[in-house]
Amino acid sequence: MTSVQKAWALVALIALAIWVALLGQAQAQGTRNCAPREMVMEKLQGKYGETPRMIALGLNGAVVEVLAAAGGGTWTIVVTTPAGITCLIAAGTDFEALDGEPAAKGDDI
Repeated sequence: MTSVQKAWALVALIALAIWVALLGQAQAQGTRNCAPREMVMEKLQGKYGETPRMIALGLNGAVVEVLAAAGGGTWTIVVTTPAGITCLIAAGTDFEALDGEPAAKGDDI
């Protein structure tokens, strides 16, 4: 596994942890940004031009994905349950894929 893959795996694990925390909070509030996977993916690709850039499998069988538009546009992190329900975890702009090695500890970024 390359360092870039390790970095993406770390992002996926963080997203999964956030999702687990938010899921409990959202269920308590009765609201979630979730829908069947096909519907979510069609919306993200059709409206924002986002396609999968990273995918990881969580220990609980959930699939974590980072989607992004070409050219450093929008990005979204989603988690799909084994039942096929996809939930939006985070979204933003200015996506940038990391090609090189992560900065060494103590180096300026």
